[in-house]
Amino acid sequence: MQKKPLMLLLYGNTKPYVESLAGAGLSDLYEIVALPPDKKPDAGHLANAEVLMAINVAPGMIGEMPKLKWVQSITVGVDHWLERKDLTSRHLLTAARGTHRVQMPENILGAIFHITKNYMAAALQQRDSKWVRRVSEPIAGKTLGILGLGAIGQELARKAAALELKVIGTKRTVEPVSHVDKVYAPEQIDEVLAQSDYVVLLLPVTEATNNLMNKERLSRMRPDAWLLNFGRGHLIVDQDLIAAVKSKAIAGAILDVFRTEPLPLDHPFWTADGILVLPHIGGGHPTRDRMVAELFTQNATRFLAGEPLKELVDRERGY
Repeated sequence: MQKKPLMLLLYGNTKPYVESLAGAGLSDLYEIVALPPDKKPDAGHLANAEVLMAINVAPGMIGEMPKLKWVQSITVGVDHWLERKDLTSRHLLTAARGTHRVQMPENILGAIFHITKNYMAAALQQRDSKWVRRVSEPIAGKTLGILGLGAIGQELARKAAALELKVIGTKRTVEPVSHVDKVYAPEQIDEVLAQSDYVVLLLPVTEATNNLMNKERLSRMRPDAWLLNFGRGHLIVDQDLIAAVKSKAIAGAILDVFRTEPLPLDHPFWTADGILVLPHIGGGHPTRDRMVAELFTQNATRFLAGEPLKELVDRERGY
């Protein structure tokens, strides 16, 4: 009898993943070992594991897994995996792309409503029993620039168009995208920045995008425009952004991702006027683990059948 492939699940909430695998009839086809992320698998499990699912693992651990063939990241971003010295080209790496399709655009639109509506001011004034009438700024007719028209960006465009926003953006392959008025190549970012009332960053971190929004790029934005970063913290040069907001070169920024998380207590973003810090809530969803588990289960089925895996990471592109 052929030995079952060993699958390691190293995560704080493995129940949805185990249940999803069982529902697909895979619990009889894999040897499944589920552990919390802070517990190191024993030597036998490391020696025999062919599949690993985790947010990340301790340095050097993959080097202790000679049979490892496939790593499923629970996150969409995989730069932390690609930086590892023990993850080599012989390991297949898949991301959790597509699992933020619903919640991320909603949170981005919520951020735009925060900018244009006065609910926060009203809530603060309620503490003092103050009645202050204000006029909200409409978003219909404004221009939304999306840097990164992937699955999330395209869903954001669909929802934004329904709110009568004009949508433009960048895509690696320039081709028509539904609900997007014009698609630009990555090297045409400055054209998007110059036209947009709201610039949303949804890019991965690569050699080309690291420190993308620096002093020069921020100067391409309009002084009444807002920057919203829901992509990666390394897309922005922190000090350049603070300077741009302070000097009124741009209107302000809403940030959901940072170079270091949690954001250090002494980071100037906390106290910078015109910058709103969000605690990385963009992709959060009450049932997100079920969504990732569904993708993982589909890939686990494909892995057994020797079929191409979904959301496979292109190492040259970095995502």
